[in-house]
Order: sequence, then structure tokens, then C-alpha cells
Amino acid sequence: MPSPDLKRVPGSGDVTLQCAEWAGGDEPPPVLCVHGLSANCRCWDVMAGALAPARRVLAVDLRGRGLSDKPPSGYSVAHHVDDLARLLDHVDLKRPVLMGHSLGALIVLRFAVQHPDRVSGIILVDGAGVLTPEQMARVMAGIKPSIERLGQVYPSFDEFLAHMRKAPFLNPWLPVYEVYFRYEAETVDGGVRSRVRLDSIMEELANLRGVDAGELYPKVSCPVLILKATDGMLSSDDILLPDEALERMLAEIPDARAEVLEGTNHFSIIFHANARRDEAVRRFLSDIAAGLER
Repeated sequence: MPSPDLKRVPGSGDVTLQCAEWAGGDEPPPVLCVHGLSANCRCWDVMAGALAPARRVLAVDLRGRGLSDKPPSGYSVAHHVDDLARLLDHVDLKRPVLMGHSLGALIVLRFAVQHPDRVSGIILVDGAGVLTPEQMARVMAGIKPSIERLGQVYPSFDEFLAHMRKAPFLNPWLPVYEVYFRYEAETVDGGVRSRVRLDSIMEELANLRGVDAGELYPKVSCPVLILKATDGMLSSDDILLPDEALERMLAEIPDARAEVLEGTNHFSIIFHANARRDEAVRRFLSDIAAGLER
């Protein structure tokens, strides 16, 4: 699995972002990946490795995550969209496909509506669905173990890793998880902790309550690929895209297609190798490229 080159790029305001780029060819379109709520750019290692030999693939650490700046406030979909617009100016990506996972899916959906001339397509990976309050409560319970790592100081990185290995949704454990969490970990007094601040994530979650993804669906003018996981995280029903949510997306987004990836959960859908997923993404990108040539 190839390692990316890492570089600092400007976001909006005074924020500087960390960006990863995997060496690839010039086949259009390039791809910019946007991670989820408390993740970082290295969650895309496996998928980028499958795509980058042919084309440019980049991934960003959202503000407050990974090695990007961590301002005391300013965590919302609107802030992230502004950051991405500035990032695209700096890295000179011409009408890329934006691929977002979880929260990242909502961000790229909003970006495509606000900046239709700057994207050639978007890929929504297990996110951007409209959930009932009951389903949202199940999802929040499912991600609770992931959120609980934030702010905790572990005596060593090995202890931090041992804690994360206990998460049922990260089984089977793969080497890519160690790479991902090593990138996330920072040394502090008393040991090691996640670089992601809990207060930033809580602000993000509070601001998400005011975002209605459904209002954006009919306004999307570019092609959309939706990737859906079928398995829950801690239970069978704590899934981010229940069938009814996916059906609404397909009905209301003008040019949308979906790939249902049986046997994947919200994490394995991006962290694990998956030939069907990669083929669906490559086919979508090829269709985009063909459209750009016309």
C-alpha cells in the first residue's frame, strides 16, 4: 500500500490544512477525498491505493483533525465547504470528483450545490442520508465508542491501540488501522491521546442539527454515486443509510446511482479492500471522464 506525500495548504481564514496526495497519473478526473466526523486523511489509504495509479488522488484533514490547524471554534459544514474551496485554489484541481465518507459525504454534497462549476461529480460513501430521530439515536449509540477515545490519555501508543482493537466494528483488525491511529496519536504529558479535540466534535454535532441534507438533493447538478454499507456498527440497525434513506436520495437527486456493498459496515466500507466498491468507483469516474470529453 503506497504512502502519500503530505503537505500544508491554506484553508479559509487563518486556518492551514494538511493534505495527502498519492502519486498517480493524469487520467481525468482527479479525486479529492473528505473524511468523516473524527477521522483523518489516512482513512483513505486503501481506496486511494486502488485509484491513484491512474489519476491524482488527494485527501484532506478537516480543520480540527489530523495535522490540520485546530482553532478553538468554527466547526460546521459551512466552514468545511469554505476550506475546500480555498484548498482547491491552492492545489490546482480542475473540476475534481469529491468523495466524502459519513460527515464528509454531507460536506461534498453541500459543496456541489454551492460550487457546481467546481466539481464534475461527487461520491457519497455511507452518508448524507436523512434519518429519523430514532435512527439518528441508534447511529449516535453506534459511534459512541469511537467518540469516547477523544480526550483520553493512554499510557502509551500500544495501550491506545489496544483500546481501539476492542471496538467490534474494527474487526477483523488490519494493519491499515495501526497506520491510521498512529497518524492520529500525539504525545502529551502522561502518555498518548488522539489529536482530535472532543469540544470541536461536540460543536460540529450541535451545528449538524441545523443541516437538512434533503433540501440539497434536488439542487445537485452533477452525477452522484452513493455507496451504502449494509451492516451495523454495534447492532444490526445502527446504519447510516437505511433502505428508506437511500430510496429518497435516488428519487430526489437528479443524476444518482447507488452501489450496495453487502457485508460492509460504516468503517470497513472504506478501510477494507473491496473489489466491487473499487470497480463501482472506477466505472463512475470513467463515465465522468467520458462526459468531460464530449
